[in-house]
Amino acid sequence: MECSPSPSSSSSSSSLSSFCILRKPCPSLPSFTTFYRKQQQQRPLTQLSAVSYNKFIHLALDESKRHTHLVPSPLQERYNSMISMDGDAELQMLSFKAAKIRLLRSLCIETQTMQVLDFAVFPEPEYDMPIFCANFFTSANVNIVVLDLNPLHNVIIEREYRDKYYKSLIPLGVKYAELLPWGGKLTSESLKFFSPIVIWTRFTSSSNNYEILYSAFMDYYKAWLELMDQAVVETNASQIKRNREAQHRYLTWRAEKDPGHGVLKRLIGETQAKDLLVNFLFNGIDNLGSKSFLEYFPEYCCEDGTINQNRSIIGKSYENRPWDRKGEFVSNNFEN
Repeated sequence: MECSPSPSSSSSSSSLSSFCILRKPCPSLPSFTTFYRKQQQQRPLTQLSAVSYNKFIHLALDESKRHTHLVPSPLQERYNSMISMDGDAELQMLSFKAAKIRLLRSLCIETQTMQVLDFAVFPEPEYDMPIFCANFFTSANVNIVVLDLNPLHNVIIEREYRDKYYKSLIPLGVKYAELLPWGGKLTSESLKFFSPIVIWTRFTSSSNNYEILYSAFMDYYKAWLELMDQAVVETNASQIKRNREAQHRYLTWRAEKDPGHGVLKRLIGETQAKDLLVNFLFNGIDNLGSKSFLEYFPEYCCEDGTINQNRSIIGKSYENRPWDRKGEFVSNNFEN
C-alpha cells in the first residue's frame, strides 16, 4: 500500500456487485493495523459481502489488452494465492508484463470484515511514465482510498516533468477531488511520491460512493494507458539510469514504509509478509538498484544504525489538498 497520512491521523480505512479484494498501499496510507484489529472484533455485516474489487481488476486487464499484449510475469508461478494462518482469508495475486510494462500486478485480500485492493503498474526503465497506483481498503463502515499516477520524478520541483504528464489531466483530478474529498493529514515525506491529481480520501460505505470510485478508477487507468501509448522509448543511457534509480527509490520507500505491512503480518506472518512486499508488491528492489533505504533516506537513521519506524521525521502534514485547481503546489498548506 502506499500513501502515508501523518502519525496523528486516524487509521479507519456498488452496486459493483462483482468485486473481489486486493490490498496494498502507495508511499503510504494510514496504518491499517489498529483498524484491522477493531474490525476483527466486530460482527461481519452483510453489506461488506456485496462489495468486491474483482470488477476493478477485470476492467484493468481488459483495457490493458486493448492497448498492449500482456503476458504472464515469471512471478505468477510463485505468487498466485495464499490462505491466511487462521484460514479465514484468501490472498489472490496476478502479475503480467508487456512491451512498456515491467510489471502489472494485483493483490486481492478478502475476509468477513474487510477487503483490500492493491493494484499497480510499473513501466520499464526506458520510459519515465508515472506508476499507476490503486490502494483501497474497505470495511463494513469505512473506506480508505489512494488512487494516483505516481510520478517517477518529483513534480513539486520538476515542472517540465509535471507538465509533460499531468497538465492535460488536471481537469480530471479536479472532477474527482470534488466527488472524493481530501482524506485528512498526509505527511510531507509521502507527498513527494504523489501527483497533483492524487485521490486520497475516506468515505462511508454506500453504493453511490462505490460507483464514484469505480468511475474514478476507470478514468485514471484509461488516462494512464493513453500516456503509455504516447510514450517514446528513451535512448539516452544517463536518463535511463535516472529513471531506474527513481523507480528503485520509490520501491524502496514503499517496501519499508507500506502501511499494509501490519495487516499482512497478522494474516500470513512476518516472514511471508516481508517476502510478499519485497519480491512481489514492490518487485525490482533487488535488480533495479543497489542503494539501501537509509542511503536514499538518511534522515530515518537511528543512533544505532537501524531505521526509524515512524512514517514522518519532518513532522509536517497536509490537512487539506496541497494543490490548487490549476495543479499548482500550495507550499504553505501544511500543519505540524
